[in-house]
Amino acid sequence: MENTTYVPVPGDFELLTDRDITTDKNFASQSYWKGVATHFFHNRRAVVGLVLVLTIILLAILGPMLSPFNYDQIIRAADNEKVVAKGIAPPGTSEGPFAGMTFLFGTDDLGRDLWTRTWQGARVSLIIAFVTIFIDMIIGMSYGLISGYFGGMVDNVMQRIVEIANSVPRLVIVSVLAIFMPKGMGLVIVALLLTEWIGMSKIARAEMLKMKEQEYVLASRTLGAKSFHIIFRQILPNTIGPIITQMMFSIPTAIFTEAFLSFVGVGIMLPQCSIGSLISTGFNNITTLPYQILSPIAVLALQMLGFNFIGDGFREALAPKLEDM
Repeated sequence: MENTTYVPVPGDFELLTDRDITTDKNFASQSYWKGVATHFFHNRRAVVGLVLVLTIILLAILGPMLSPFNYDQIIRAADNEKVVAKGIAPPGTSEGPFAGMTFLFGTDDLGRDLWTRTWQGARVSLIIAFVTIFIDMIIGMSYGLISGYFGGMVDNVMQRIVEIANSVPRLVIVSVLAIFMPKGMGLVIVALLLTEWIGMSKIARAEMLKMKEQEYVLASRTLGAKSFHIIFRQILPNTIGPIITQMMFSIPTAIFTEAFLSFVGVGIMLPQCSIGSLISTGFNNITTLPYQILSPIAVLALQMLGFNFIGDGFREALAPKLEDM
């Protein structure tokens, strides 16, 4: 059978640029993080959590500024007369030492404005949580990635250290720190730094074990890339999603831990305030002035609820189910 070769002639082919090409936007390609954001904002609980957290952060920043009193200021009748004379405080009660004032959350047993103290306490709790979780993320992420990447004896030794650190109760660590450190914000931060990095390291190590045998990692090794370049420049960006999710769940844990330590008297001390110290003071006066405990408990509950909703939203957005796509 004779072989024939087809010779193209003008008109057989047409340039694509000369056609009217339309793109189906529903299936248009999008970046990974754009897809994550799309799934996140389609999750109603995640959006509710984000609104709660942003509202609390905004009130923690601006709330104390909206009151004419400092968080540690004991309000007396003379102060009341000055404030009313300046027209700062809105009209309120007409009798008593606080005539002419309105305190939205009331005052404590020493006459300090609970509105200012509540949002000042929320500010302190958020600062402690964000600072400790950020530092713990760096420590735990680096520790877990290095442990998982090198494996072998290095991984065994590093994981035994994690097990020893994880076996020591947090209350024991706090008790030892209280002997050598003054009570306050520094003690709470150090206590959280010594305990919260462990969860981060486990997540980072698990992600490293999944990714270190990927083709792009093997190609980088073949081309002579150094280990720490592969760990922090190539593998780390691909593990940041689960670590962010872990951070969102660790923040309410840090807030609750700070509240617990302040409640038992080894955290934030008077006249400084935090959510935990306010709950402790309100609990001591719960039989005579029960309203004092309501505002700090409500803020603590909303903080933890909001961050947990955000964490759930990130977890579902990073690994969406097939029916959600």
